[in-house]
Amino acid sequence: MQVSIWCTLEHSNIVKFIGAIKNMSEIKIKCQKGAVAVDGCCIVVEYVPKGTLRSYLSKYTMKKKLPLDTVIQLALDAAKGLSYLHSQKIVHRDVKTDNLTLDKKERVTLIDFGLFSEFFSLGLDYPPMMVGTAGTIGYMAPEVLSDPAYDHKCDVFSFGICLWEMYTCLDPYPEQIPRSKISHQISKNRRPDIPKSCPTALSDIMKKRWDVKPQIRPEMKEVVHMLEAIQTTKGRHQHEPLSCFRFA
Repeated sequence: MQVSIWCTLEHSNIVKFIGAIKNMSEIKIKCQKGAVAVDGCCIVVEYVPKGTLRSYLSKYTMKKKLPLDTVIQLALDAAKGLSYLHSQKIVHRDVKTDNLTLDKKERVTLIDFGLFSEFFSLGLDYPPMMVGTAGTIGYMAPEVLSDPAYDHKCDVFSFGICLWEMYTCLDPYPEQIPRSKISHQISKNRRPDIPKSCPTALSDIMKKRWDVKPQIRPEMKEVVHMLEAIQTTKGRHQHEPLSCFRFA
């Protein structure tokens, strides 16, 4: 499934698929720690030298946050990648900062189209409906946790959590409690606390992305337009606080 999905993709915010080898008893791969053996198959993709977005954000704290311009650009990159996936009728289903990587220009690219991703032929109506729990606790939409069927809007919810992380550089659910309890709380409408310092235009995007009702969440292409509007407005009003601006 991973190869059949990944090999069809061509976008600047998607890690490029190079090739795959299968049906081999053992493959030796060189890495920083030497050679490691992998059984069965191997997928070769574009090298992303800056690592995952999670590791990048972990270098910052609330006292030393990323510049707002950087947050908006990171979010825009991720939104463009997801918008492209949805335009190709592909639902990632495991959007998280561990699956967002940074290339040498610190541009965000999506990775890991594996077990959870779903591909739908162009002959099918969109949005498709999926079943079965898939993803990572803390990023999974409420309907994935509780409803018998759901669609691509689960990725939109996950993006909202990632956007919160980009702004705060924190873990959205840091408490040492069972993940099952967090799942229950998310189903009951628990969301990360948005800092008071967060510009209104950005907090509005977060809130709309993680609405409990999937049909209320905007499409990812709309998210791209919203973020681009923030970029443009901020550029025109360098001396005014971003919180002055709202976008429908």
